[in-house]
Formats: sequence, C-alpha cells, structure tokens
Amino acid sequence: MQSKFATAPALTSHLPMAKEPNKGTDFITNTLTEPVTQAEAALRPLSFSDFTGQAKTVERLQVMVGAAKKRGEALNHILFSGPPGLGKTTLAFILGNELGRNVRVTSGPVIEKAGDLAGLLTNLEEGDILFIDEIHRIQKTVEEYLYSAMEDFRLDIMIDQGPNARSVRLSIPRFTLIGATTRSGLLTAPLRSRFTLQTRLDYYDAKLLTHIVHRSCGLLKVQIDDAGAKEIATRARGTPRIVNNLINFVRDFAQERADGRITKPVAAAALELLEIDAAGLDEMDKRMLRVIADNYQGGPVGMSTIAVAVGEEAETLEEVHEPYLIQEGYLQRTSQGRVITPKGYAAIGLKAATGDQQSLL
Repeated sequence: MQSKFATAPALTSHLPMAKEPNKGTDFITNTLTEPVTQAEAALRPLSFSDFTGQAKTVERLQVMVGAAKKRGEALNHILFSGPPGLGKTTLAFILGNELGRNVRVTSGPVIEKAGDLAGLLTNLEEGDILFIDEIHRIQKTVEEYLYSAMEDFRLDIMIDQGPNARSVRLSIPRFTLIGATTRSGLLTAPLRSRFTLQTRLDYYDAKLLTHIVHRSCGLLKVQIDDAGAKEIATRARGTPRIVNNLINFVRDFAQERADGRITKPVAAAALELLEIDAAGLDEMDKRMLRVIADNYQGGPVGMSTIAVAVGEEAETLEEVHEPYLIQEGYLQRTSQGRVITPKGYAAIGLKAATGDQQSLL
C-alpha cells in the first residue's frame, strides 16, 4: 500500500545537486565527509557512561585512563581506526573530559610543514590531548618530527639553510597524541609502532543504533515511538553520525508533513525522500553496483574506473561507500578489482550473471 506521505511534492532548488548539503543522493557522502556541525556536536556524549557501543574499545580506554590518573601522568598515545562516523572524535573528547584536559583538534592534510607541527605542540599544556584526524594523510617529512615528539617529547627544528643552517631543540610538554584514520593500511610502520593502543571501531548493530536514536531524540525533545526509532536505525548503515543526521531530517519532515511525532510510516516516508532504502543503501551505492553490473559484467573492475563512471572521487568511494558494501556482502574486493555479489545484484533488481548477461527479476 502506498504511503500517504509519498505523494507530497518535493522541494526544488536552483542549486546543482552536488552543491546542496545533505540532500538526496549526496546525504550519506556529505554526512561522512563534511565537518561536524554544531548541532551534531551537541548530541555527542561527554562520558564513557553515555557512550553507546564499542564495548571492547571503551573498556581498554577506561583501563588506560584509570591508570594514568593513579600515576598522575599523561595518557599514552592512542590510534583509532575504522570507517568515518563511528565515534573516533567523540572518544577523543570523552578522554579529555575524563582526564580534565584540553583537546586540540586538527587533521593530517592541514599540517603541511614542521613549523605547523611545532606551533601545535608548543601551545599544549602538560597532559593535553592532540587529536589528528586522517593521520595517514600527514606529510612524510612532518611525520618524522612526530617520532621524537611522541617518544622523547622534544622537537629538533632546522633553522636557515646552507652554511647558516642549525638545529634548534625544543622541549614540549608531555602530551597525548590520538590519531584517527579510516585507512590504517596507509600508516607507516614507524608511526604505527609508537601508539601504545591501536584499536578499531566497527559498525553498530540496529539495537545499539535504536538506543542512540532514543537518546538523541530525548536531547532534541522530539517525540518518537519504538517502531520509528528502529526504522531510522536500520537505514543508518551502522553509523551513529548518520543516525543523528537522519534524525534531524526526519524531525523536519514530521513537523512539516505530519503531526510532529516520528512514527514508522513518517520515518519511512522521510527516508524514501532522501533515497535511502530499507537496507541503508543510497543512490550512490546503487549507482556503483549498477556500473559494475552493467558496464563491466559484474567485475572485477578497479575503483578508479568506477569513480570516473559515477562522477565521484575514488577516495570518497573507498572511505564512505565501499566499506559498508563489502561488510554487508554487496561487493567483494579482490586482487584484480571489485566484484559484485549475488546480494549486490538483488539490491539493484538484477539476477546474478550466469555468463555475460544479467536479466531483470
């Protein structure tokens, strides 16, 4: 039966779709690649007790925090890895809150030269936390300066050039470096070995995401029933950041086209408007699968080729879309390239290829 919300006219814009934030086919990509907004940051938990999921990682962090407090020392260096939107930045702020220390946030591409790193480190106080997002993208020449900073808490900076060149040693406060990466395989072995704890964050299940939906709706003072919360959770592709962004859109939809209360039909209609299906796949996911199935007979095909065909950057596809498609069994990654699975064929309305042809269901 067709939903009563499905016939409502969609809003139009004179802006190109690619420039329009968090709308339609770009919702997932924008949510996971753009900076976190102030509204999203307000929903972040501030303590371990408020943080949902990632039980093993949280327990490891609690052990380290407790020991650091007893010794009165700075926390040891930590590396978080995993897909975007799972809570790496949130955990860094929780660590700062639990320790009563400041957290300075930056990203790997921003630190272009040794002077940038020196400016960050010399402005830290004893025990402060420096959080570097996308640490795998830091310049290799800058990375070498990090080694002595992490181990000996000093920096050896070269000043001038040629005959006048000289090295200046700067002592820096004992600090904690927390690195976050979506592609841990790109980290060099020397940098990786200097982190005391290396822990990976995994996708959430629907039960945990449902709990996050209720918590966020409580903070936003939005009425939602269990079925509505579950509907949002099952379409959020296992990612809390996507959950919180979906809640904001569904809330707007409920206020504009319903009675302000989020139920399952309201949530489903809102998410269909965003072109996010019941499995959490958006149009870009399906576009990738269609390209592999239709243009390359199911694969194997390289990601750079797929990126050109769908009009998106290969790095974005690898970090945002591919991990979920692989984990959920829609796509396989082989040494020769990406291959679509029978489940992937079904997601786009095709039967698995028996030869060089696909047939409609």
